[in-house]
Amino acid sequence: MSTPPKPPQEPEQPSGAPAPPSAYPYPNPQSPGPGSAASYPPPAAPVPGQQNFYATPTLVGQPGQPGQPAAGYPYGGQGPYPQVPPPPPSGGGAGRAVLWVAVGAVVASAAWAAGVFLIGGKGAEADLRGYTAPANLCSSTDYSSFETEYPDNDGSPTHNALKDPALDESYCSVNLKKTGSSYADAYLSTQVDLHRKSDPGPEFTAMWKNYEERYPDYDVETVEDIGEEAYLVSEDTTSGSTSGSLYATLAVRDGWTTYTMSYSAYLSSYDDDDDKDPPSLDDVKDWLKTDSKATLDQLKD
Repeated sequence: MSTPPKPPQEPEQPSGAPAPPSAYPYPNPQSPGPGSAASYPPPAAPVPGQQNFYATPTLVGQPGQPGQPAAGYPYGGQGPYPQVPPPPPSGGGAGRAVLWVAVGAVVASAAWAAGVFLIGGKGAEADLRGYTAPANLCSSTDYSSFETEYPDNDGSPTHNALKDPALDESYCSVNLKKTGSSYADAYLSTQVDLHRKSDPGPEFTAMWKNYEERYPDYDVETVEDIGEEAYLVSEDTTSGSTSGSLYATLAVRDGWTTYTMSYSAYLSSYDDDDDKDPPSLDDVKDWLKTDSKATLDQLKD
């Protein structure tokens, strides 16, 4: 750490010898040579009982003293250290005011810090509402409402999971098949996320409630009686077309747990057989609500 420069020191005088008078304030620097503009006759000898201006240093602003520049700076300039005003008299009102201002600042800072810890700072405990994120979410996903339309079971559903101190996540994807289909006629997926370090509420609401602001072709509905809040996002482009699609997602938040169940079907994957036409969007919405409630129940401890 660098140290500030020291203020100039008073020049030493020979022992017992008074300082010679000078035209410069005390302590006097080197006097200018003869004939210079700053050369003046020395002042008269001091008179007993009268203050000697040149022999007594003074501070600017001190009560009862003339307005003389600070010692050591003869040309009236401010030194490297500003003059500090004298403290208020002991027991005076100003002194008490300064003291209480300082005490109040300390108390306010302490109260603010306590509020951060008491009102949900980083140490807030995750509100998971008793949900779990199993390693194989497919084994806990209930999609029985879709089985009437898609009776053929998927023999190899896809699943994966993530375990982390900040987030537990499980995912499942199932191929839905009508009777006699060699390939998937539709797709169903579920995902559950346990947010262990932060409340997902504000971002969840912003993402799903305002979904149609980003994608104007989609409809958004608020769903009651599922979790703390839920939204159903859907789009149907199959009407009057031979190559449209049907899509719907139910997104649920309950505390710090979020869940989605999504359905999608593509008209191009169906042939001319009327038995393989996709279901109506209203049916899909009802199935998503029913099966999501059942799945969430199974995911609780």
